[in-house]
Amino acid sequence: MENIMTNENKMSRRRALSGLGVAMATVAAAPVLAGAALPEQTGFAPVDLQDPTTKYPKPPFTHQNQPWPALASKMVPRPDHGEETYKGSGRLAGRKALITGGDSGMGRAAAIAYAREGADVAINYLPQEEPDAREVVALIKKAGQKAVAIPGDLREESFCKKLVDEAAKQLGGLDIVVSNAARQQSHPSILDISSDQFDWTIKTNIYAPFWIIKAALPYLKPGSSIIGTTSVQATDPSPDLYDYAQTKAATTNFLKSLAKQLGPKGIRVNGVAPGPIWTPLQMGGGSTPEKLREFGKDTPLGRPGQPAELASIYVQLAANDASYSTGQIYGAAGGSGQP
Repeated sequence: MENIMTNENKMSRRRALSGLGVAMATVAAAPVLAGAALPEQTGFAPVDLQDPTTKYPKPPFTHQNQPWPALASKMVPRPDHGEETYKGSGRLAGRKALITGGDSGMGRAAAIAYAREGADVAINYLPQEEPDAREVVALIKKAGQKAVAIPGDLREESFCKKLVDEAAKQLGGLDIVVSNAARQQSHPSILDISSDQFDWTIKTNIYAPFWIIKAALPYLKPGSSIIGTTSVQATDPSPDLYDYAQTKAATTNFLKSLAKQLGPKGIRVNGVAPGPIWTPLQMGGGSTPEKLREFGKDTPLGRPGQPAELASIYVQLAANDASYSTGQIYGAAGGSGQP
């Protein structure tokens, strides 16, 4: 009798374990089955792979230096800022951004992307860059967002404060500040740089962000973002960009320092470090005709980058899901440069 009961207990235990195993297998399979059904649920169409080496024009380019400051609208080929390609998904809905140098280059790419992600955008630029700025304003409005254009020279502290206050007033607040405007001029020797020219570069690239960020801080709440445009020149300087390169090294360091200072306040500070990017900065004296012809050829991808290829980085650094990224420098240099 005892043996019969023992056998029955063993049989019951086997059945229980067998049933538990089936249940666990069903639970384990559920995520797999759900994952398999995901494309059908989201309705996403397949996206073709794109070869980054042939995606955009490669050198040689034709000589096309323009009077300073150069215009993107007069470049051949025209840069891609994402006008026809960037598609948003509401990642910055309700946000309010100020972008310096927003008429062209990375500033323009960020402005277009921010608007298509649902943000209202104020851009700053020089009065001479009005033709490019008008195009950006039209694109922001076409995305259904508010566009504010505030031209002016960032070398004046009073204007920098006015710029921030006016942007916050017209946008109804401020929670993204992109310090992107910069001056770059090529000089073969330090002897070719006058004190006035050196001062111009330092004022534009170092003083202006200092004044703008100071003026913006009272408006920025926890969750806000400050994003600076630095460069591979900060860590791998060219011999003909003596003054520009040192300002970008300073930019990298002030971003990292400020991130530590503002971290406890919930304000994130990050930077973007481009390599050779096809922008008016190169056309208005930032590069020599010889360098322009082969611009970007020495990168592993064999071409310069386009502003549109950096737009998603500026979006990511401003978005809530990048909440643990602060004091970081994000590189985009076609395989060369640091970081």
